[in-house]
Amino acid sequence: MLTKEENDQLTRVERDAPMGGIMRRHWLPACLIEEVEEPDGDPVKIRILGEDLVVFRDSEGRVGVIDESCPHRKASLVFGRNEECGLRCLYHGWKFDVEGNCVDMSSEPPESALPEKVKIKAYPVHEQAGFVWVWMGPKEEMTPFEAPVFQPSPDTRISIAKIMIDCNWAQILEGAIDSAHSSSLHSSDMVPARVAGAQANDQNWLRPSTDKAPRLYVDRTPWGFRYSAIRRPIQNANTHEYIRTTLFIAPYTVQIPSNDQYNVAIMHIPIDDTHTAFHFIAWGGETVPSTESWRKFLHAQVGIDVDKHFIKKRTRANNYLQDRQWMKLGNFTGVPGIPNQDIVMWETMGPIASRNDEILGASDLAVVEFRRQMVEAAQTFAKTGKAIGAFEGRVPQNRLRSFEGVVPKGSDWRTLGCSDEELAWKQANEAKSTAAE
Repeated sequence: MLTKEENDQLTRVERDAPMGGIMRRHWLPACLIEEVEEPDGDPVKIRILGEDLVVFRDSEGRVGVIDESCPHRKASLVFGRNEECGLRCLYHGWKFDVEGNCVDMSSEPPESALPEKVKIKAYPVHEQAGFVWVWMGPKEEMTPFEAPVFQPSPDTRISIAKIMIDCNWAQILEGAIDSAHSSSLHSSDMVPARVAGAQANDQNWLRPSTDKAPRLYVDRTPWGFRYSAIRRPIQNANTHEYIRTTLFIAPYTVQIPSNDQYNVAIMHIPIDDTHTAFHFIAWGGETVPSTESWRKFLHAQVGIDVDKHFIKKRTRANNYLQDRQWMKLGNFTGVPGIPNQDIVMWETMGPIASRNDEILGASDLAVVEFRRQMVEAAQTFAKTGKAIGAFEGRVPQNRLRSFEGVVPKGSDWRTLGCSDEELAWKQANEAKSTAAE
């Protein structure tokens, strides 16, 4: 349980909120590259951390992320003309380049010096791994862009589904680290089977366990935490365990256990205090589904399940189009698609979930750790300006790995699936701790 003050520290990201300050010390995905793929194409309105911005690709292929409001009379630049290396406001013709410079003022006399004095807010941008990333923190604190967890190498295949969700980012992320709920909420999609490890096909994810009450363990790290859910396997239950380890990579990324076809990561980007841009990502080698196949599997296809702005068609107003007849025929939720099932749960908690009167159980260990760690992180940032996960000497994000598999009892879950870099980091820090003692 959290007090109201602690819940605000965890959830609030707008204006000078400490959690928003933490987010600003990390590169944030502003939009998908596919949304601004065409030079001089349609500008895209985005909102991050309570700020209204516009993204556009200019005539030379450069991407800009600038303030939505024209500094002249505050009209929206989303409706502007994207032409000749700049975005021109329709109202009086003021034009801005990707760096925020005013390059033309058709409403002012040619001899005016005003254009040289005007500059719109513009954020540094980087394109990689399917996203346009933006740095919204102080420029003097900007770190070099680092490949995300889902791009271990430049040739990694990546497929991304995106959905705009009407609730706070933290309750969505808590769902991603809640291993126990998948055995109930997603039971029609994550199906127990006599398999050696997690498998995926066009219809389902298969698991080698029927155990709905996993034992949970957490190993905290400076970048977040690694936690395991240990279940009885269907086969060799006397000698083996089914272990799934999930990574929380602060402040907004979760890497859940893989299957035999692809790895999975999720990013939860706060639009503002009560809305979130949710990204469900499949990545790996040749067996990664195409973007369209991935979105079809998740029931997150553009033009079918979401519109071109990734706004979902299933809402609380239409009861998420839940099919009660389908439930009577055996489907557990009556809602197709793993993320859509989650959305029903997340949004019905309210725009910002109250955490002061919940009844938590043993299966909520990772959720409790997330809250504790991030409230502490917000309090630390408020006092020192230091952001969790933003420090030198950390293991590169794209060298962190989750794990799933049936292993002999007694296996050390804390090291299963760890990369050589993470194991070396663990050993070095354990040596430091021993020397300090």
